[in-house]
Amino acid sequence: MTHHTARLDHVVLWVADPAAAAGFYERTLGLEPLRLAEFTAGEVAFPSVRLNEETILDLAPHTLAPRMPALPGSAGHPVNHICLALPSEAFDALRARLAEHAVPMTDIGHDSFGARGKAPRTFYFSDPDGNVVEARHYD
Repeated sequence: MTHHTARLDHVVLWVADPAAAAGFYERTLGLEPLRLAEFTAGEVAFPSVRLNEETILDLAPHTLAPRMPALPGSAGHPVNHICLALPSEAFDALRARLAEHAVPMTDIGHDSFGARGKAPRTFYFSDPDGNVVEARHYD
């Protein structure tokens, strides 16, 4: 097996309201908002949320698209979904929080293949902007 030194640094999600999106990810996944005050003050173009020590999700407003000439037509470009691997207990806690916030989610699927082999349990939900997130855990 080849071992790569690349790591996932960030994923940019298109959202209607970055502050609201940051709130959603903080409430449901417990992700720490970054640069939210600076975004609200108009000092930076978008906030982010921290997924782990080395990966963040940038929450880019659709209004940013015209200022990204290198990627014409990229606003809303379809990404099928992003997948987050959690410990088993955190997986269960996430389902409970999503239910508490009345966020629709799929039934639990089993033995879905991913970066670390087969995950015994997995499910999908959408954020308020329609970005689809898969949650899974490995043994």
